[in-house]
Amino acid sequence: MSLTSVSDKEVDIVIGAFRSDLTSFMEEWRPIFSRFHLIIVKDPDLKELKLAEGFDVRVYTEADIVKVVGPSKIALFSGYSCRYFGYLVSDKKYIISIDDDCTPAKTNNGDLVDIVAGHINNLKTPATPFFFNTLYDPYQKGSDFVRGYPFSLRSGVPCAISCGLWLNIADYDAPTQALKPDLKNTRYVDAVLTVPSKAMMPMSGINIAFDRELVGAVVMPALKLVKEGKVRWETMEDIWCGLVVKVVCDHLQLGVKSGIPYVWRNEKGSAVESLRKEWEGVKLMEEVVPFFETLKLSPEAVTAEDCVMEVAAAVKERLGSSNAVFSGAADTMVEWVKLWNAVRSQA
Repeated sequence: MSLTSVSDKEVDIVIGAFRSDLTSFMEEWRPIFSRFHLIIVKDPDLKELKLAEGFDVRVYTEADIVKVVGPSKIALFSGYSCRYFGYLVSDKKYIISIDDDCTPAKTNNGDLVDIVAGHINNLKTPATPFFFNTLYDPYQKGSDFVRGYPFSLRSGVPCAISCGLWLNIADYDAPTQALKPDLKNTRYVDAVLTVPSKAMMPMSGINIAFDRELVGAVVMPALKLVKEGKVRWETMEDIWCGLVVKVVCDHLQLGVKSGIPYVWRNEKGSAVESLRKEWEGVKLMEEVVPFFETLKLSPEAVTAEDCVMEVAAAVKERLGSSNAVFSGAADTMVEWVKLWNAVRSQA
């Protein structure tokens, strides 16, 4: 998909800022981001922020967050969760978000990866969650449906989420990274596929895009670890969010894609030092995954907001008594839907 076919009026690029100087980060991305509107949300703990000039950018500070959601809800948008405030206030159809430790990747031919064009291509072409195509995404250039693929399913369904990947530092958990510190992702696989219906996945917020009109109310902060830090493997907010998103997409018959476009991810933090913080999340996953695999939403849940409320109620009922972190996540999901509706009503 060429850059010229991507309308700058339908895209917001959201970046959560955790470093005081983003000038080099923005300069690296200038060839790709310069024509689009950027939303940069400062982590409330960040005191200063230096940006490159020449971008169409709106910076949101702690004061801005308080003005929109009130002082009692500022904790919802701390750490990596600050980027969700950008999702909340955006009025664009498509949102693309990457972490501030990522830079543009290159293809096997040495060409710069245009993540905007890649993500928009994924979102604007149908997904095929109900029957797996062995040549991956049949809507990509140079591909099609294979022999035996039912013609009745070839029109696909709308794609709601595009999960891009990354080179260099893979998104391993702290135990894996600590045991294999030299393990890098060096393989650029020029492919994207639809995640099958009813299959769970660990969605990462490192490099992601979504259709805000379809699932904006579902891409939310919710689960916070007690010892959560500011390194990816010390958090679970995006993993939990991805499980909720996948259940909702399956229920509403929407698609989720994973693969290209890639970014280059730089090293950040110490896995050994993060083990204690992240271990809580590792243990929680053993309880969380079976819950989501068996979760069924009712026919009455016909909107993304309806679905979130039903998931929250189920979390409260089935998981809330086992761990306070689940009860807190359920409450936050309900609060998020209220915030989402309140901001939309003021638009």
